[in-house]
Amino acid sequence: MSELMIEKVWKEYGDQIVLEDVSLTVASRAFVALVGPSGCGKTTFLRMLLGQERPTRGAIRLDGEALPQEPGPDRGVVFQRYSVFPHLTVLGNVLLGRELSTSRYKAKLFGAARRSAVDEARRLIAEVGLSGAEDKYPAQLSGGMQQRLALAQALIMKPKVLLLDEPFGALDPGIRAEIHTLMKRLWHETQMTVVMVTHDMREAFTLATRVVAFERRRDRPEEKQRYGATITKDISIWPPRLAGAPPVFSPDRDGPVISLGLRRDDPASSPSGEKP
Repeated sequence: MSELMIEKVWKEYGDQIVLEDVSLTVASRAFVALVGPSGCGKTTFLRMLLGQERPTRGAIRLDGEALPQEPGPDRGVVFQRYSVFPHLTVLGNVLLGRELSTSRYKAKLFGAARRSAVDEARRLIAEVGLSGAEDKYPAQLSGGMQQRLALAQALIMKPKVLLLDEPFGALDPGIRAEIHTLMKRLWHETQMTVVMVTHDMREAFTLATRVVAFERRRDRPEEKQRYGATITKDISIWPPRLAGAPPVFSPDRDGPVISLGLRRDDPASSPSGEKP
């Protein structure tokens, strides 16, 4: 299980309110996209889910337990800037998480443990489409290849939740489409819960099972810091899907489809007789 519960969360920096009374439940194996204007607190919210920031008020729970106050292996993350180590090869980057978790100070594995970890790393490298590049360094890879590497690096620890902070924003459209297809396949295979920040609405509706919009409801310029952003729309994508579950309609979509758009204060209902 990997259910996230965010309960009446506020985030303040001194007199500045960034997030205001945010409540959200993310079901296990869901794929949620967070959208909204720049500076409305989406990345701050993601950093709280990661454990890099703590809420000023409210609670965040993972599978009913309070979220640890620092990042851990149960939450993987991929940033827009390729978060890979330039001095390590592709294989070394993917192996590092396993090495650090087993031997925190030496960061080395030996014998059967190393052989098992190397086999798993090579399998992941193949899954993200980097077979044959195991001995290359990040500087020798294209942007799309580096982002594939970052995904493999995050997945080696088998996180319950994968957090994505605009991970595909810097990629060319053609490469981005390939990464979208890869991301959907990995999500189905790993059956993780995914939370992604994006400014690209097409990307949000292509990948996600649910799109959540952040916005300041009250945004007078002279009082900008007195009000924080909150969730103003919560849109469930039709047909509903979960990682690892067969799609309601076959084949699964490769682009945006008709969605069931609901405000948070609207009663949830399913369209009758509608097809995407």
